[in-house]
Amino acid sequence: MIKKGMRRQIVLHYILVVFMALLLVEVIFLLAIRTYYYDSVYQKINSYITAADEYYQTYLVPGGAESSSQMQGLLKHFKMDLTELEILSLKGDVITSTTGFQPDRTITTSDVPEALGGDFGRWVGRQAGTNESVMAVSKVLTIHGRDTYVLRYMTSVERINSDLFNITLVSAAIGAAVMAIVVLFSFGLANSIVKPLNNITAVSAQMAKGRFNMRIKGDYKYEIGDLASTLNYMAQEIVRSNQIKDDFISSISHELRTPLTSIKGWSETLVSGGYDPEETKLGMSIISKESDRLIGLVEEILDFSKLQQNEMKLNIGVVNVKVLLQETILNVWAKAEKKRIRLLLECDEQLHVKGDANRLKQVFLNLVDNAIKFSHEDSSIVLSALPHNSHEAAIAVRDSGIGISESHLERVRDRFFQVDALNGGTGLGLAISQQLVELHNGKLMLDSELGSGTQVTVILPVTDRLPDAEPAPELQPDPDAEI
Repeated sequence: MIKKGMRRQIVLHYILVVFMALLLVEVIFLLAIRTYYYDSVYQKINSYITAADEYYQTYLVPGGAESSSQMQGLLKHFKMDLTELEILSLKGDVITSTTGFQPDRTITTSDVPEALGGDFGRWVGRQAGTNESVMAVSKVLTIHGRDTYVLRYMTSVERINSDLFNITLVSAAIGAAVMAIVVLFSFGLANSIVKPLNNITAVSAQMAKGRFNMRIKGDYKYEIGDLASTLNYMAQEIVRSNQIKDDFISSISHELRTPLTSIKGWSETLVSGGYDPEETKLGMSIISKESDRLIGLVEEILDFSKLQQNEMKLNIGVVNVKVLLQETILNVWAKAEKKRIRLLLECDEQLHVKGDANRLKQVFLNLVDNAIKFSHEDSSIVLSALPHNSHEAAIAVRDSGIGISESHLERVRDRFFQVDALNGGTGLGLAISQQLVELHNGKLMLDSELGSGTQVTVILPVTDRLPDAEPAPELQPDPDAEI
């Protein structure tokens, strides 16, 4: 007995389907053989009756002295081997027959009434007295337009039934052989499915215990092969995610420790006293700066957590793109000045998009900040905004910095991933930007070449509705900046 499981289900279903199909074919085959044999006998008797009817309706005279001898001639000329020919009255009484037995008996089988109805009568059953299987075919004999007698042929079908029984046995034997072969093949088929699944299950159980270095081995095909490849890929991604997470923990620990060390050091220094106002002011400035840095790191982690839990709420409105980019430039102006980087703005005055102004500003601050971080000194960063098509705008941040290699370009939007860990940061900025853009039903596209710079393009839906009047921010005049 096969134990419960997929193997058992496959074997039983396969056997059931083949058995039902085989049974249906054999039943149809046996019925067709039986019909063929019986119809062959019927057609042969039918031809004899037809010939007798056509001949004697011309020459046989009803009644009279010669009718008895004419009936005997009919019996003699149209008798069949192994078949009894009877001449009946219209009431079904036997007048004479080729056997000569029981001439006074009355036939009550269904073939006689059918014949009297004007058609050939046919009956298959068991003969009374002998219990022998027989077939009887009857036809009214018409002489000079008058129904006179009933011709009835009766033959045994025992031999036919015996042959049909033998054919049935042979068919059953063939069916049993086919089912035996099917059982063997069904086990092979079940094993070809179940064994790989057992292997996959065993490896998956190891993965569930944290052994993500395990891999499903074997050249499996079709859906099972896809399942094995998917699980292997999942394990690989988990290992990679764990590595990124470990790198993030290490990086964020360093990022947090550096400002905390500065804050702690200057706090202790200031508490000890004895410093002039300038030194005290410097210490307080450093504490404030490092506190802001800590707040920025914490807010970035909180934003990422909200996005992961789908708890980020957007205040959708109409945003003037030029005003948004000007505010972005004002926020990063000082940082760009330190590296003598020029910030250039190319934007249509009447370009408006639908979105949350604060969150979109967060996106572009991150993009421009990254551009400044990886740009060379005395270079330029271009912020451009142009219609992309009739219902979208393309806002791009383009630099001529160090660029991103092709291998890193595929992973740079992954959470916690950093192209250059030495530059600091959490590795969440671009991942957060990507998700914020997608929340605005937009797209973020990266185009970069190592050593030639990077362009990040944000596609956002535009709107024709103008925002409430708001003054554009005034930029600080600077000979090295162009807007």
